[in-house]
Amino acid sequence: MCGIVGYTGPRQAYPVILKGLKRLEYRGYDSSGVALMNGGKLKVFKKKGKVAELEELLIGKDVEANIGIGHTRWATHGEPSDRNAHPHSSASGRLAIIHNGIIENYAQIKKELLNKGYTFTSDTDTEVLLNFIEDIQKNNNNGSLEEALRIALKRVSGAYCILLVDQNDPHTIIAARKGSPLVIGIGKGEHFLASDASPIIEYTKEVVYVNDYELAIVKPDELILKNIGNETITPYITKLDMELAAIEKGGYDHFMIKEIFEQPSTIYDCLRGRLDAAAGTITMSGVEENIEQLKNASRIMIIACGTSWHAGLVAEYIIEELCRIPVEVEYASEFRYRNPIVNKGDVIIAISQSGETADTLVALEKAKENGAFIFGIVNAVGSSIARISHAGAYTHAGPEIGVASTKAFTGQLTVLSMMALKIAKEKGSISNERYLGLLNELQDIPEKVESILKNAEDIRKIAEHYKDASDFLFLGRGYNFPVALEGALKLKEISYIHAEGYPAAEMKHGPIALVDETLPVVFIATKDLYHEKIVSNMQEIKARKGKIISIITEGDDVTPGLSDHYFEIPPADELIAPILTVIPLQLLSYYVGTAKGIDVDKPRNLAKSVTVE
Repeated sequence: MCGIVGYTGPRQAYPVILKGLKRLEYRGYDSSGVALMNGGKLKVFKKKGKVAELEELLIGKDVEANIGIGHTRWATHGEPSDRNAHPHSSASGRLAIIHNGIIENYAQIKKELLNKGYTFTSDTDTEVLLNFIEDIQKNNNNGSLEEALRIALKRVSGAYCILLVDQNDPHTIIAARKGSPLVIGIGKGEHFLASDASPIIEYTKEVVYVNDYELAIVKPDELILKNIGNETITPYITKLDMELAAIEKGGYDHFMIKEIFEQPSTIYDCLRGRLDAAAGTITMSGVEENIEQLKNASRIMIIACGTSWHAGLVAEYIIEELCRIPVEVEYASEFRYRNPIVNKGDVIIAISQSGETADTLVALEKAKENGAFIFGIVNAVGSSIARISHAGAYTHAGPEIGVASTKAFTGQLTVLSMMALKIAKEKGSISNERYLGLLNELQDIPEKVESILKNAEDIRKIAEHYKDASDFLFLGRGYNFPVALEGALKLKEISYIHAEGYPAAEMKHGPIALVDETLPVVFIATKDLYHEKIVSNMQEIKARKGKIISIITEGDDVTPGLSDHYFEIPPADELIAPILTVIPLQLLSYYVGTAKGIDVDKPRNLAKSVTVE
């Protein structure tokens, strides 16, 4: 949610910031703006709508500047509008701020400022924070802005990533974060600031990830990092393992379809260096170094949101089957607000593409305080969840720009499958024959995904046929039940069509009332232990004139006769099958969305990374 960019150095700041904002559009937003400073004069421009509309607004304007900050806003306090867009200026006009996050006690602070005679031009908590900072500075004998910010942050509650500029200090950006990501790129006599590395990679690969409760004083040739107690910290410089091509479309119409088609290589990258089927080994240092903790866990709790939660549901089936350890899967947003029983020695697996999901982070902090062992599975290197975890594994899916998660999901399933196999092998809860068989199954997955994608045109034709449907029902059993949930979520996100995912056996407990000749029902009906049962469910839908779309195993001679449309995938063990069965559902949502003329990379109201609670 929201995106921030900052620059200070010898370059013209505006082109750097504008390009950075475009790179951050995938995060979800409804307005954008920039604050530029030249010769001690601060200029703020902002506009509701896309970054392109801001760019048009600034044609012919004086954007000369060597320092600036920019923002894409996803509305929290106040409707999307020009006046609520960031940056915000202080009452004196001397300061400008951009802010990701929510200041929870803003109303109380605003009341205090109103009593002092302050007026406000927006509905945002951010403008309140800025004037609070300026008020502190004025009442502190016009002390340093850095000190005023530090005092303000001790008073406010909530989440934030802040970039602050002062026209009296025309080369400095002051930044701070708590619960919302910030990365600083280090160039030669210049610095770049952003919500993630995508706006920075073009200019430098050396970055510093700012931690919670840290302040950064950023000048062209100097970076000073301090904690909230004003103690200087030595910045830890990380080398980015990312190429510019990874965040560009590369000839595809959308990032989403590019990322769907990248899955043979991203799954291979996830397996590479870890799985050796010929040698019968899985190498995962995060698992190996903590194997006693993992294999002897009395229970495992998986915490995630959205698509990552669906990956966790698949993992519940796999871990319980292979490792014989009880598993609970929790929505992070629910887990953190109730009073869950978490004991010392419990294992918490946190799953997140971005590694910055606010609810998941807070849930982990709560579990960690209670003595739980935290294992993080994330895609974004250096992210907050990666740093808070005791151990973990990266999915190595590369940057995922499309808002709807695709390659990150299959990467998560791949990591979780290897993890379960590794624990089961060490625990002795799996036969050697079964273990080796599943290693070979995993090794073959990239090739099988490639074969599915070669027939993507068949899914496009199915999508064209059903693009005008108002509802969809997705049904699966066993390991494919979470895939049904994921298929429904993807269709909702990308096409704005109402869709429900259900266990196929539960269909008779309610959803069957929806079935008529207009309802498309998608069955994940691959050959597994549940196949005969799901065929019976298909017959029940057929008897009520529902339209059946089925994902089936190659060579199935029963299911096609019950289906209005079907799509074949290669055979696979039922534990591994979800990595394959989800691919046609990703394609279905993409092609339905594009057939309806929707911008599938930036669906309305959604953000790539939910960094506010």
